[in-house]
Amino acid sequence: MAIESAGSPIIEVDDLVKTYDTGAVLVQALRGVSMAVQRGEMVAIMGPSGCGKTTLLNCLSGIDDPTSGIVRIEGTDLASLDDDTRTNYRARRMGFVFQFYNLLPVLSAVENVELPLLVSGTSPSAARERALESLARVGLAEVWRQRPAELSGGQRQRVTIARALVNDPAIVWADEPTGDLDSATAGEIMDLMQELNREQQQTFVIVSHDRGVADRCHRIVHMRDGLIEREERNHG
Repeated sequence: MAIESAGSPIIEVDDLVKTYDTGAVLVQALRGVSMAVQRGEMVAIMGPSGCGKTTLLNCLSGIDDPTSGIVRIEGTDLASLDDDTRTNYRARRMGFVFQFYNLLPVLSAVENVELPLLVSGTSPSAARERALESLARVGLAEVWRQRPAELSGGQRQRVTIARALVNDPAIVWADEPTGDLDSATAGEIMDLMQELNREQQQTFVIVSHDRGVADRCHRIVHMRDGLIEREERNHG
């Protein structure tokens, strides 16, 4: 599971702070997080509920703005980008996988997968071709016409992964990607992610409470109370 560390990291985080003002109290979700992730690495972020895992993922991916600190993705400070540029950058270079799929129920599997391409200006014919290729990559070539309600939980998550990969992203962010799945299906999803990581060299950052998921990654970052408590590297 070795990862080459030559060159600068694909993700660099310096002293990240995120404070939420609820009106009654200030909540410090992140209290000075610094870390780096190498290109092609699979990193799991673990910790108890409320420790800041999802907040960190949202700040790293540009979904949310930190209160202070720096996030660099591929050498670019996200804070230096205006909203439109950052949105376009996320669409081109990042993929997202969530626990509850976030699929549009009225669209077929292939229509869900091609949606990010259409939004970013890809022609309908090219988007359809790439979406079908992405579904085939995750083993769903035969169900491209089906809507989410006609698919199993594992199939729905595979559609989500196909959508995350359709733009050939540098980084895939995953928030509890197996949280809604039984253990056997969760294992299949992690098999798929590991396979894609090996074959495509995409970087995966995975928030999970599941130690079994974390053990499939190269490295585990343990968080507590808005800080990184410790890190451990998996071998195998």
